[in-house]
Amino acid sequence: MKTLYFRIVATFIAIAAVSSVVGLLITNIYYKEKLLSKNEMRTMNTATAIKDLYEHTPGMDFDGYLKQLASLGYQFHLVDAQLKARSFGSPFKQGALSSEQYEKVLSGQTYQGMNKDNDGLTVFAFFVNSIRNTVGIPVDTPEGRVALFVRPDLQQQMGEVRLIMFAFIVGSFAASLLLIIVLSRLIVNPIKKLTRATGQIAIGDYEVRLASERKDEIGELARRFGRMAESIKQSEDMRQQFVANVSHEFQTPLTSIQGLAQAAADSNITKEQSDAYLQIIASEAIRLSSLSKQLLTLAYLDQTKRLELAPFRLDEQLRQVIIMLEWQWAEKELQLELDLPEIEIHGKAELLYQVWTNLLANSIKFSELKGSLLVAIKPCPPGDNQIDIIVSDTGRGIPPDDLPYLFDRFYKADKSRSASGSGLGLSIAQKIVQLHRGTIKAESDYGKGSTFTVTLPL
Repeated sequence: MKTLYFRIVATFIAIAAVSSVVGLLITNIYYKEKLLSKNEMRTMNTATAIKDLYEHTPGMDFDGYLKQLASLGYQFHLVDAQLKARSFGSPFKQGALSSEQYEKVLSGQTYQGMNKDNDGLTVFAFFVNSIRNTVGIPVDTPEGRVALFVRPDLQQQMGEVRLIMFAFIVGSFAASLLLIIVLSRLIVNPIKKLTRATGQIAIGDYEVRLASERKDEIGELARRFGRMAESIKQSEDMRQQFVANVSHEFQTPLTSIQGLAQAAADSNITKEQSDAYLQIIASEAIRLSSLSKQLLTLAYLDQTKRLELAPFRLDEQLRQVIIMLEWQWAEKELQLELDLPEIEIHGKAELLYQVWTNLLANSIKFSELKGSLLVAIKPCPPGDNQIDIIVSDTGRGIPPDDLPYLFDRFYKADKSRSASGSGLGLSIAQKIVQLHRGTIKAESDYGKGSTFTVTLPL
C-alpha cells in the first residue's frame, strides 16, 4: 500500500521533474527566439574584428596572434588553400566540416554554424564543442587566403561557473528533497494519530484525546475529531442510559403483572381480591402500551429530518385539546383563562396536538385543587414573524435543580415516581417543536407554579 508519506515525497519529485522540463522548454524557446542570433552575431563580430586587426597590421605573426587570442578564451580552427587544418586553443571534441564548406569560405563567403547543431534542444547546442558550431570567415595572409573558424571557449570562459551552477542546482534539489521528507513527516504524523484514534473508537474506546496546537487545517481536523469523539461518547452514554431507563420502565410493571397474576391464580383469595388484582394488571398493561407508543413516537421523530407542513388554525386546535381534557381540569375545579386570538400557522397538526396535550395534561396534573390555568397565544414583536404559545399554572412548581434536565428523556422531577408518567412526554414535545424550527422553555417559581413557552415560526 502506498502511504501518504510516500505519495507526498513522490509528488514533490514529480513536480520538480515536470517543473524542470517545463522550465527547460521555456528557456529553450527564449534562447532560440532572443539569444541565438545575438550570440552568433557577437561571435561573427569578434571574428571580423580579429581579421581586420590582423589585415591592418603588416608583419604580424598570424599564428602567434591566434595563440594569444586563444589564451583569452577562444577556439580557432584554421584551414589553408590546400585544406590543411590546424587549431589554436582548446581542441575541438567533435564534428568536422566538409571540403565544400571549406572551399566556400576560402572563396570569400562566411560560415554561420552556431544554429546548425540543434538536433535536440537549441539551448544545449550553444555548448557543443564542435567545429560545426562556429562562425567562419576568409582571412588574407602573406601566404594566401585561409579560412578562420571561431567560437568562444566556454570551458575556459565559464567552466567554473557551470560547475558552480550545477552544484547549486543539485544542492538545492537535494536540500529541497530532504526538507520535504522532514516536513512530510510533520504532516503525516498527525494523520497517523487520527488513524489510530479512529481504530480506538471502532473498538468502543471513546476516551480519545488529540492535543494539537497547530493552527492549520490538520490542527482544526484534530480538534474537530476530538469534539466528534466526545459527541460519540455522549451519544453512547445516552444510549446506555436510555436502555437502562427503558429496562426500568418495563421491568417495574412487568414485575407487578407477574406477581399479581400469580396472586390472582391462588385459589385461597376472594373474588374481590382477584378482581382488584386483575384491575391493577390491566392498568399496568395500559401503562406498558402507552410507554411503547411513546418510544415508537420518539424513534419516528429521531429519524425524521423534515416535516411536511400544512396550514391550520392554531387557536381552534388549542380549544380542541382543552375540551378533550375538560374532565381532568373540571375534576380539580380549575379556573381557565384563555387568550386565543384567531391565527393560522404552518405545521404538522397531529404532532403539535401531542405537544399541547402533554403540556396541558402536565399543568392539570400538578395543579392544586381550585387553582388556575392560563392558555394564551402571544404574537412576538413585529418583524420576528413568530408567535409564543404560553401554558401557565399555579401548581406546585418545579425545583430549580430540576429545570435544566426537564426535557431529558425519562427524567422525572418527582423523584419518588409517585406521579404517573414515563418521563418521555416533554422530550417528545421538545423534539416536535424543534422539527418545526421552534423552541420550548420552562420557567418556574417553586411552590407557586410553572410556565411553559413554545415559540413557533408563522
